[in-house]
Amino acid sequence: MRFRLLRRRLTVSAPRVSVRSTLPWPLRWLLGAVVLGFSGALAVWAFEFGKDIAGLDRNAQQELEQLRREVQTLRTDLQEAQSVANTTDSLLITERSAQEQLMMQIRQLQADNQLLRSDLGFFERLIPGSGNGALSIRGLQAERLSDTELKWQVLMIQASKNAPDFKGALEVTFAGTLAGKPWSARQAPSPQPVLIKGYLRMEGVVDVPAQAVVENVTAKILQGNSVRSMQSFNL
Repeated sequence: MRFRLLRRRLTVSAPRVSVRSTLPWPLRWLLGAVVLGFSGALAVWAFEFGKDIAGLDRNAQQELEQLRREVQTLRTDLQEAQSVANTTDSLLITERSAQEQLMMQIRQLQADNQLLRSDLGFFERLIPGSGNGALSIRGLQAERLSDTELKWQVLMIQASKNAPDFKGALEVTFAGTLAGKPWSARQAPSPQPVLIKGYLRMEGVVDVPAQAVVENVTAKILQGNSVRSMQSFNL
């Protein structure tokens, strides 16, 4: 009987026996972490040691310093380029402003030249003519500004020296055709009072129908019911 029990324990048919460690699980994890940390530190040391042996770390440091110098150089060049661009923009703006001012001066000079030409023609008409020096109309002009506007200008002059002031009235009439029929108009509902001290220039704009064809402009200097001077101008 004892032999059978001993044989059963020693043969394959013996019952399974489990062996358990008495070490707690937290200590097992801690031990594993220590082993892994030691292995990692050893690997890092081996890697750094290998770089030192191969000289890779020294070359990388030199290349890093060179790259930093190149970046600084590029930044300096960029700042200089931006400064040049800003200066160029300022010069372009200044040049454009100078051109605009020059164009304004040219236009002003052209307007002044036109005004001087007009004044020259005006004063040329002030030169006494071959008449008897009485009151006369020297410059009667008219031009169409648009389909419905007509500008007129009259120069009245007393050619004689020390002539007394003249008080009278001016009447400007316009004649032509409208829709194939005779048409006429005046610069004002009634003659305009004038006071001539040597000379007097008057001008104005009169409204005309768009279909009207103005053929003649007549200016009269009136004193009471009498006509002292008259001049006509054909368009």
